[in-house]
Amino acid sequence: MFLREFSNEVRFLKGVGPRLSEVLGKLSISTISDLILHCPRDYVDRSRIDHLKDALKKEKVNCIVEVVAHDYIGKGYRKTLKIHIEDATGTAVLLCFGRAFLESVFVPGKRFLVSGTFKYRFGEVQSSNFEYEPYLPGNEDFKAIIPIYPLTAGITQGVLRRIMRGALDVIRDTIENELPERLITAYRFPHKSEALRTLHFPDSTASLLRARQSLVYEELFYLQLLIKRRAIKRRIQRKSRSPVPFALENRLLDRLPFSLTKDQRAVISEIKQDLFSPFAASRLLHGDVGCGKTLVAVILSLSVIESGEQVAFMAPTELLARQHADRIADLLQPIGIRIGFLSGSVRDEERKLLLDELQSGNIDLLVGTHALFSDDIAFRNLGFVIIDEQHRFGVLQRLSILKKGRNPDLLLMTATPIPRTLALTAFGDLEISTIRMQPEGRIPVITHLTREGNESRVYRRVREEISQGRQAYVVYPIIEESDSLALKDAETGFDRLSREIFPDFRCGLIHSRLQEDHKRKVMEDFSHHHLDILVATSVVEVGVDVPEATCMVIEHAERFGLSALHQLRGRVCRSVHQSYAFLIYGVNLTEDGIRRLKVMMETTDGFRIAEEDLAIRGPGELLGVKQSGFLRLTVSDLIRDKDILEAARKDAFSLLEDDPGFITPENMTIREVLNRAPPFSDEFLDGG
Repeated sequence: MFLREFSNEVRFLKGVGPRLSEVLGKLSISTISDLILHCPRDYVDRSRIDHLKDALKKEKVNCIVEVVAHDYIGKGYRKTLKIHIEDATGTAVLLCFGRAFLESVFVPGKRFLVSGTFKYRFGEVQSSNFEYEPYLPGNEDFKAIIPIYPLTAGITQGVLRRIMRGALDVIRDTIENELPERLITAYRFPHKSEALRTLHFPDSTASLLRARQSLVYEELFYLQLLIKRRAIKRRIQRKSRSPVPFALENRLLDRLPFSLTKDQRAVISEIKQDLFSPFAASRLLHGDVGCGKTLVAVILSLSVIESGEQVAFMAPTELLARQHADRIADLLQPIGIRIGFLSGSVRDEERKLLLDELQSGNIDLLVGTHALFSDDIAFRNLGFVIIDEQHRFGVLQRLSILKKGRNPDLLLMTATPIPRTLALTAFGDLEISTIRMQPEGRIPVITHLTREGNESRVYRRVREEISQGRQAYVVYPIIEESDSLALKDAETGFDRLSREIFPDFRCGLIHSRLQEDHKRKVMEDFSHHHLDILVATSVVEVGVDVPEATCMVIEHAERFGLSALHQLRGRVCRSVHQSYAFLIYGVNLTEDGIRRLKVMMETTDGFRIAEEDLAIRGPGELLGVKQSGFLRLTVSDLIRDKDILEAARKDAFSLLEDDPGFITPENMTIREVLNRAPPFSDEFLDGG
């Protein structure tokens, strides 16, 4: 959200002072505008007070209660404070997990207003999810819709509400609308000053909804305006590539023992238009695990090579890059394409020879890792950059490889489907292609959940599969035993599996701390069926393709994210054989852990799983540290506000098409607006 930056330090606000100012600093609040943009995380509607007798009938209740007593349940670190409360209609208890300090707050005999969700468990009405405040009958917050703010030690909800009212009074007459007037009129948005006051102190749920919609729209409108500006800027970068007869592509297709799927053919046709347009293209190709994205990228690279240019194909790990290089070499060397491979482990003599050949134009397609970013890497004529598992690379890294050519085309790939809301924000300036269809003959994986302690049943099923000539993965969350984490580890697991559980089968171990040569040897042995069982960490999460592997066993599955679980499950089901995923979970499951495992049981659709992952983790964590910085949204929620996002995107794009030089009503450029109260990082603005 965009708000004029008020330079007044919050410590000069009436009722704040140095001590409270220091506390507010822990919430990143130093100015009045910081305070105003500290949005409520929830609201409590006190316009009607409920009774404890109705606590189980409603999703959430507001009750005025008296503290009767408190005691503790459990022992040691599991010890939990239990507060007994009552009103004239009934009794209940508050379970204070991790909040033992409330013993000194909820003094028997005192009255509180408690807002929470109650359930009937163990013969009593309980709540562990509740808000509370001392009951003060004369307080204006009672009988109203009140905000619940994120807090820190040293400040209460009541104090923050008081100083928030003071701040709103200070800036009331100085806030200006920043959206174009025609949009404010079209959507009948309230004035921004009114919207901000209503956001904090609504007089009705209807007015709160309208105020929040207007502020969310403004924030997303300016985000989409920036995205469109960046896309327009990229269209200025021209390239020249003559049409080709696609002879190389046809030769490869003739050699393939299978036909491309409908989605693969459609995406190839779509991206070809990029490759032979007059502008450098930037496109994201996403799809489910095993849908054939790599083959699509290889086929597209042939058009560029046929036009006399070179291709760079990047992957985040040496294991994945080498597998790509081997697979691409098998496909393209028979039709005369010259393939090179470069990683940090390539020896100096080989590296020098490779770089000379690359600069001379004697290598058509170079596969590699981050080593391709090195300053001494020089292409003769780089025309196409393909980046697999793009989320493992930062924006500036992508820029550095693009600078090695003259406006080369860029294709980003990911085996994790991108939820639509993220596609319109994090990747909103890119063209997006999607592959949904799986190759013909693939049978969906059958997924089983197994509680820790019942692994013997899983091992029996794995033994049956291996006895039929199949192979299996067993994946652990950590490499070695940890004093701080009560988790099974890969090294101990490998020792136990190879010695006690499967002594008659050939087992191998792979994880990130092993030398690259050793990892490559183990992976080759597994790929060539010289090993029956591969014990690993999540290093095998992406890119590993072993058709005879039909069993995926994941220990402590609750410790993995949804995306990782789906990717690991995707390592099997690479052939016409029925495949199985066994998710072994621990005893102390969190709510999110239960939710993830439930999703994995319900579907194998990567697009649905991606949406669920976004709902559980949020956009920042889903994108990763390198790319999530620009999504520091103030009032917006990409899941909740997806309809507003669509409308804001449409309006922002339409406005720039009509007026490419659009600036704000105060004649400030978008950059100046952002500098005034920037929610987006410089990397996002300048990152190309």
